[in-house]
Amino acid sequence: MPLVKTIAVFAVTGVTMLLYIPAALALFVVSCAGIKKPMAVVLYRLAQFWARTLILLTGCSMTVTGREHIPPRGGVCFVSNHVGIFDIILTLAYAGRPFGFIAKKELLLVPGLNIWIYLLGGLFIDRKKPKKALKTITLGVRRIKAGAGMLIFPEGTRSKGLGLGPFHPGSLKLASQSEALIVPVAITGSYDVFEKTRRIRAVPVSIGFLPPVNPGELPPADRKIILAEKLRAAIAQALAVRGQVLETHTPPVLS
Repeated sequence: MPLVKTIAVFAVTGVTMLLYIPAALALFVVSCAGIKKPMAVVLYRLAQFWARTLILLTGCSMTVTGREHIPPRGGVCFVSNHVGIFDIILTLAYAGRPFGFIAKKELLLVPGLNIWIYLLGGLFIDRKKPKKALKTITLGVRRIKAGAGMLIFPEGTRSKGLGLGPFHPGSLKLASQSEALIVPVAITGSYDVFEKTRRIRAVPVSIGFLPPVNPGELPPADRKIILAEKLRAAIAQALAVRGQVLETHTPPVLS
């Protein structure tokens, strides 16, 4: 059964990407004519339908909490723990509003996925080149200030079910500089869906959207450090309530 589910999920992913990309590109072209925000919503709804279809196919038992904490409009930054590759699918399915995310530049080489990341407002970052990375962050800040949503993973790497790693303050530049509301996100179980066994399994998965944090209320001098501590503490508390291991590893720290 897990093998059948795995084949089904990957088949649906491939087919929908092939079908959606032409439609998404057409919507993107239309959006350039001056109706960008409505088209962004349509693009997101397509991605949301795809994400929810995949979750349905996995058969996972989903628990979703705190959606009332997500502001319906205005700039917002989602800050989440990063368990596995399923995290973005979960956030797409349940955030309820368009958002982009910071992706490593290597994903530019993945056909289909690279286009979707770009169309959804994602940004590709080259962590090995600080100047280019700074330009990418600056662009993300401008987008949030213009009313968009962005998602970041301040651990810098997937924990792969090993627990919550440290939050590097430098990864929160996007959140601190935009001064928009930050919605912490706590995810559990997503690594077990596929990566643990390389087979799709129906496992309990949860995503919780926590009360927002306003970085504008924090002192500018130490804002990034305070944010890292405050956001990690909020997510750690939510994970503890779900009985998750908080920290059994130390992932590499990003510069």
